[in-house]
Amino acid sequence: RKTMNPFLDLLLVLATLIYSYLEAFVKLFVPVKRKSVRGELVLITGAGHGLGRATALEFAKRQSRLVLWDINKHGLEDTAAECERLGAAVQAFVVDCSKREEIYSAAEKVKKEVGDVSILVNNAGVITAADLLSTQDHQIEKMFEVNSLAHIWTTRAFLPAMMNNNHGHIVTVASVAGHLVTAFMVAYCSSKFAAVGFHKALTEELSTLGKDGIKTTCLSPVFINTGFVKNPST
Repeated sequence: RKTMNPFLDLLLVLATLIYSYLEAFVKLFVPVKRKSVRGELVLITGAGHGLGRATALEFAKRQSRLVLWDINKHGLEDTAAECERLGAAVQAFVVDCSKREEIYSAAEKVKKEVGDVSILVNNAGVITAADLLSTQDHQIEKMFEVNSLAHIWTTRAFLPAMMNNNHGHIVTVASVAGHLVTAFMVAYCSSKFAAVGFHKALTEELSTLGKDGIKTTCLSPVFINTGFVKNPST
């Protein structure tokens, strides 16, 4: 087995470092062009409040067409109305993202009535903060159903059209709890670790399949005061 010359190894590392620093320096003065989302059909789960609503409003400002999902009809309608006031075309669907068949059924309606989704924002999430033995079985199941499995079901529903067009973007809203752990959130952290793993594996698979037109993004926010967690500290 041939081994690389240590001196050449060192030169390669130095060259890589120099290139990386030069690239970063250039980007300080020549920023990368922002992606245009004008006219894209954007589906956002959990759009009835909090981060989902804020995301919907930002896409509305950028003249995207919106499909909004949430289990809360009242919150969903409020978000839709705000987006319409910003001039966006909006379709809203009451969907329980803990139920696979409901996700698939709503996805078929979207494809038939609205069109092919080109940007999917998997934002819906639930949380129960308690020690593991105090967390109820149904609460654990719900966190995995919404925080992890729903990402898979929605992606399976909308990815085929993206694959055919080699165009699209799948956004995984995970959490810092998908990278770091904290006590009294064992099930939640586990579900978010699964979401991060899904994003990484999907990204690798799309690259292997040569689908370079389908982008992926994973967001891992810290605690946000959306009503789920009040006065958080860790």
